[in-house]
Amino acid sequence: MNAVLLPILPPLIAALAVLLLRRGSAVLALAGATLNLAGSLWLIARVVDVQTETLLLPGLPDMPLRLVAGPMTSLLTMAVATVATFVLIYAVGYMKRESGQARFYAVMSLFLAAMQALVLAGDWILLLASWELIGLCSYLLIGFWFQRPEAANAATRAFLYTRSADLGLYVAIFILIGSAGTSEIAASLEADAGAPTIAGLLLLLAAMGKSAQVPLQDWLMRAMAGPTPVSALLHSATLVAAGAILLIRSAPLLTPEALFAVGLVGGITTVAAGVIALAERDLKRVLAASTASQYGLMLIAVGAGVPLAALLHLLAHAAIKSTLFLAAGDFQHAREGTGFDQLKGVGRARPWSFGGFALAAMALAGIPPLSGFFSKDAVIAAALSAPGAVLLGALALVGTLLTGAYMARALRVLWQGSGDTRPVEGTGWMRAGIWGLAIPAAVLGLAFGPLEKMLDLAAPETAGIVVIVLGLVAALGGLALGWLVPAQRLLGPAHQWAESGLVVAGGLTAWVGRPAMAVAGGCNRLENHLYAAALGIGDAALSIARGGERLEKRLYQDVLGVGRANLAVGRWVRGGDERGIDGLIFALVAAVQALGARARSLQSGMIHHSLAISAVATAVLFVVILFSASLSF
Repeated sequence: MNAVLLPILPPLIAALAVLLLRRGSAVLALAGATLNLAGSLWLIARVVDVQTETLLLPGLPDMPLRLVAGPMTSLLTMAVATVATFVLIYAVGYMKRESGQARFYAVMSLFLAAMQALVLAGDWILLLASWELIGLCSYLLIGFWFQRPEAANAATRAFLYTRSADLGLYVAIFILIGSAGTSEIAASLEADAGAPTIAGLLLLLAAMGKSAQVPLQDWLMRAMAGPTPVSALLHSATLVAAGAILLIRSAPLLTPEALFAVGLVGGITTVAAGVIALAERDLKRVLAASTASQYGLMLIAVGAGVPLAALLHLLAHAAIKSTLFLAAGDFQHAREGTGFDQLKGVGRARPWSFGGFALAAMALAGIPPLSGFFSKDAVIAAALSAPGAVLLGALALVGTLLTGAYMARALRVLWQGSGDTRPVEGTGWMRAGIWGLAIPAAVLGLAFGPLEKMLDLAAPETAGIVVIVLGLVAALGGLALGWLVPAQRLLGPAHQWAESGLVVAGGLTAWVGRPAMAVAGGCNRLENHLYAAALGIGDAALSIARGGERLEKRLYQDVLGVGRANLAVGRWVRGGDERGIDGLIFALVAAVQALGARARSLQSGMIHHSLAISAVATAVLFVVILFSASLSF
């Protein structure tokens, strides 16, 4: 078997097994994820030796589907597999009390297989198919508790926003395949593509939807209505990462104009989402806004022309953010909610989970020697070396400052205060998942040097100690402000606006969401009217058919009555014929036969009989003649 299939097949088989067997769902899903991780490790070992693994599959005419594992894609595959494995370990404990586990683990496994296929896709057709499949799975997972109105609304919003932005990917792929004459990603990026700026901007639009960039960030915070393992997987290294991965892989295509747009969108998002996170009063929504902000930093690095820095921060963020989400889920089970008022002092009662959360929070803020320190330094260095260094560098530093501020605020809420904490089922599984990802979140930065050599990508032109000092000052300053100064005072008059999500004129909810839902509602009502009309026509046709059936029955009965009358007449005629005419004829025949028999008796052959008869006949004849003569006189 080709090694490139090893990360995809195990979770796909696990999903099918869960749907067929409907039992042992957690074991099957965990086995699929573990084999997926083993296959990813084997694949990256192969790629280190031979540099690339390729598998061609049947596809469109002259456009075969390709799975290609290079240094970058194999590294991303391993990151996805690692996060997914520990998230599913955590989910065994987290989902212990929940119903519908077969559905949950089947969709999680299918999502994992689709994400691995997207990472390894070597052609645009397969990438698009995988892109659509992860979108469908994310809709099902976010809306897992579909009985709850907020979950159903969040799933619909996520699907609507991301699907709207996906139009950019469709048109961009059409342009790239049309200009390059091939669906192979590497060849289309190297070809002299027509309208590359337009294609790059369309790819940016698709990435903005998946990675929740301004103004499409609102769906990500509402998606927290789903189970915590879903948030940890989708919003760290998979679904939301897909947009950044798309731009990192497409970086050779991007023109200076497209790069500037990418960097500007990322810079605005990292600041805007950071402000929203600082004003939030729900831990999971803080982490969701933080996710949008951190992917904004990655887009700054791509826009600066250093996709390597974006990739390093993506890897660090995957381990960090999944750890934070998993710990938040543990706190949620302990206090039956994730609001700040509910979580005050929960860290004291659950020190193991708080320890993992605090370690990941410090890493995300950029405190050395944790992984986030190295990846953020790379992003800041890239921003400061870009053509728009003043703007991009300032936005990256402000985003780093805000990261420290909202993480310190969350730590303060979790540590200060007290309250009752109920026992949490499955704590062992949940703790294993948290620390399985907290450790890479802490030490992954030490592997960045070897990873840079393996990837063979251009590193940022660092400014040495200046970058380190600026990044560290921003991180420490943010932590101090977040711990010491309330968010209302930090944000001032903008606090209420930030609490609303920095909505302008109703935001996309008013300009896109509600009109789209209104159109959908109108289509639904039209469909209902058409259905009712069709049902009425059907009822009328059925009534006519039934009336025709009744008429037919009456006609049948009438015809049957006429037939019976004819039969009665026939029987009467036949009886009269048999008893009348036939009887008369038969009587006459019988009389003739009897007369003949009597006449035959006269012919005895005796002479004296014959003479007697002749004499009698002569006498009778003579009497008749005399009688006739007397009448004439």
